[in-house]
Amino acid sequence: MLSVLEIIKKTTDFFATKGIESARLDAELLIGHSLGLRRMQLYLQFERLLTEAELEKMRALVRRRAAREPLQYITGEVEWGGIRLKVDGRALIPRPETELLFEIALEAAGAARPETAATAENILDLGTGTGALALALAKARPDARVLAADASDDALALARENAAALSLDARVSFLKSDWFGAVPAGEKFDLIVSNPPYLTREEIAETEPEVRQFEPHSALVAEDDGCADLLKIISGAPAFLKPGGVLALETGIAQHAALLAACADAGFARSESRQDLTKRDRFVIAWLG
Repeated sequence: MLSVLEIIKKTTDFFATKGIESARLDAELLIGHSLGLRRMQLYLQFERLLTEAELEKMRALVRRRAAREPLQYITGEVEWGGIRLKVDGRALIPRPETELLFEIALEAAGAARPETAATAENILDLGTGTGALALALAKARPDARVLAADASDDALALARENAAALSLDARVSFLKSDWFGAVPAGEKFDLIVSNPPYLTREEIAETEPEVRQFEPHSALVAEDDGCADLLKIISGAPAFLKPGGVLALETGIAQHAALLAACADAGFARSESRQDLTKRDRFVIAWLG
């Protein structure tokens, strides 16, 4: 029989041979998930001997991770933006850098919106995927109305499941829409936020197997050097923003000159780049008047 600590060590070594960078962390999280234990709880049971049934369950999960399936798809969840989200192959796994977009969008929209505003804040999340941005914004802004749009039926189904699990389904609406295509004409928003596809086909070919082989490419890759969807959103956003409204986008790091020029051409009063935690240009924020 093997103890919890022994199986962690064996799994760590096995993952390292498969090129998994965070081998020890992934081993702990996967084994903890298999046993129904949080990571700190796992540490308290290092000497516990595992049954053959427990080991067999772990082996199936370990084989999936060794094949480079993302850990989040195996555990089926991720902590993100202060909420717990269900994740699977129907949508992109929410990234840590997108949490920064969430924070930037909240700050920018709050600064732009007068405290005396008579109506509830109206927010649009384009390409919602798991619903991460829409649901985190709804939680952070209890009085806001949030519309989450996506062109994928699968992604919308997943986002609705997350909204229901978080008891936010009464405040977040969902719409099948190719960017602004099905958003009702005349609808105006205080904040439009999006993490659209922005990688090129060459860039996706160079990503880790977790991304290249398992995540939906439709949520990652765009034409025109990765700018096609970003430019559609920038050009269409002014018609759906209130005066003083904010557009907040996650982008590629080499696209900002073209995107800022597009913001000016679209009629935004000002726009600027914001950096991610690695000090690279990652976000574009634009204000309408």
